[in-house]
Amino acid sequence: MATETSPEAIAALELELKALIIESLMLQDMTPEEIDSEAPLLVDGLGLDSIDVLELAMAIQKRYGVKTRADDAQNRQIFASVANLARHIAESRAV
Repeated sequence: MATETSPEAIAALELELKALIIESLMLQDMTPEEIDSEAPLLVDGLGLDSIDVLELAMAIQKRYGVKTRADDAQNRQIFASVANLARHIAESRAV
């Protein structure tokens, strides 16, 4: 059985997150496979802005029960990529 932080669990979570990004931000022209797990989510990569990140944070809280605070200094790092986000969720849920 894979633990929540195993490579297999993280890869599955990344795929779920990509689908959640597409669904919650209504990116109809995109598939989860088109989103690079290591690519930046903000500005250059996927091009998310602060409103998109807020929407995504709310969707993550609803689906996974993981909260992020607006004043958290780590948010930039947490939301840097799908891979970072998946690790953060897995670690938060494992506690």
